[in-house]
Amino acid sequence: MSLLHSSERPFEVVHDFLFDRTRSIRQDLSMQNVTGDQVIHMYERMVKFHIISHHHLHRSCGTPNIASISHLNMEQLMKALTTLFNLYEVNRASNSTYKNEAEFRSFYLLLLMGSNNQGESLSLWLKRVPSVIMKSKEICFARRILRYFRLGNYKRFIHTTEDEASFLQYCIIEPYINEVRMLALSYVSYGGYKLQPYPLVRLSTLLMMKESDTESLCVDCGFEISTDDGSEKGLVSTKQSVICKPTKGVQKYYPLVSAKIERLSAELSELL
Repeated sequence: MSLLHSSERPFEVVHDFLFDRTRSIRQDLSMQNVTGDQVIHMYERMVKFHIISHHHLHRSCGTPNIASISHLNMEQLMKALTTLFNLYEVNRASNSTYKNEAEFRSFYLLLLMGSNNQGESLSLWLKRVPSVIMKSKEICFARRILRYFRLGNYKRFIHTTEDEASFLQYCIIEPYINEVRMLALSYVSYGGYKLQPYPLVRLSTLLMMKESDTESLCVDCGFEISTDDGSEKGLVSTKQSVICKPTKGVQKYYPLVSAKIERLSAELSELL
């Protein structure tokens, strides 16, 4: 797992090497029907590997090869999580829970964020989660983020993610942040007044982006930026309820706040 931090080779090469070996380990454990705390620990590390890989691969997406690797990585991530949850249940003693169980169950909820067909299955899944886990801060956070995303509450989604997400939770959420930012732009533009542009500085605070990046995102999405006599820039309302994604992608607009991500990334070596 320490190879994941290596910079000697492209990430997709390192990922391919680790991907094959972790999948083989899971196959061996399954064939031998091995359970127990040690196996749970191994699965937790492998799930973390796939989540971190999800984060790296999404940031470098754009080529068919990376897209294929990312799809396979997500497939194995969901399989590893499903087995991990089964292991939690098999090894559970009375009403006890595992130390990291709430965190890993929150990952599953966050991974369903972009799905439109998981309503019933998610409801049934939540009913099987122990009540003490349901009350944990990790699950409460994941459920709030899921609700904010589906309601289009962009302000709470962005700011709650910035304030409360762990590094691994952020790795899962990040692909949706710019999607929510563009939703916010469409709301602000459609609800605004053309003769009174929405201040860019206020918009950058709302979206938790640098002002220069906010202006760039607006331009990339086809919006007009005006400048008043005092040189204050603002987003001009165009009454667009739906906007097109930038043709060159939106990966360049990550992260939320650089200092937070740098601090969280520094903890990466301890995660695996």
